[in-house]
Amino acid sequence: MSQTVDRALNILPLLAEGPADLGQVADRLGVHKSTALRLLRTLHEHGLVYRQSDQRYRLGARLFALAQEAVENLDVREIAHPHLVRLNESCGHTVHLAVHEEGEVLYIDKVDSRYPVRMYSRIGKPVAITVAAVAKLLLADLPDPERRAFAEKLDYPMYTARSTPSAPAFLRELDKVREQGWATDLGGHEESINCVAAPIRGADGRAVAAMSVSAPNVVVTEDELLTLLPLVRRTAETISGEYSGRTPTTQPGSSSSSSS
Repeated sequence: MSQTVDRALNILPLLAEGPADLGQVADRLGVHKSTALRLLRTLHEHGLVYRQSDQRYRLGARLFALAQEAVENLDVREIAHPHLVRLNESCGHTVHLAVHEEGEVLYIDKVDSRYPVRMYSRIGKPVAITVAAVAKLLLADLPDPERRAFAEKLDYPMYTARSTPSAPAFLRELDKVREQGWATDLGGHEESINCVAAPIRGADGRAVAAMSVSAPNVVVTEDELLTLLPLVRRTAETISGEYSGRTPTTQPGSSSSSSS
């Protein structure tokens, strides 16, 4: 990267902290004021910074418009898919990706298990919202009033003896999921199917999707599936880092039903 471009880009995080005058910009960059002024004028011409009446500079509206446009055009499925495939290749089990849209949690991607026993879930199909691990993660991330209102309007079918029986029980489960940062469905939708899931977060820290690994207990026990949780979480963190544009802190290792 050229020195000029590097210096110009370094101005943006400085102004993200708040308005700054020419001297402050020059000091932060370690350059003469004339050099800082040329950089600021160029950024101003492109709408990336704005000069206030008090002669201080702040981030420009064009920068926010570009950021919003970029977010709206992000496709979490496209970003996540190669990571889901690698996770599937590593563990052999079914991998799902789901999002919360208009009161439903829907699968938007799926990588099938390599084992003969397959999940009946389908892309575009809603999950069993009161028991699915991905649903718990996405609903747990809602603000408290919205989460409570949503839980209270749901029905609570008892798919199995482990299904969530009521709104109070569901809210307790969501509190737990919110605190620990991951979720499970251990026989809550189908007695023979277990699932572990982790959230995919955007730049603002909010969950934009959730991913899971599911397997029937004839293939892997509940305890064995839970050992994959660290790998699932690392994969979700890597996808989150790529989706949000920040460098992920961890990388996935080389070594995760319809209710996932």
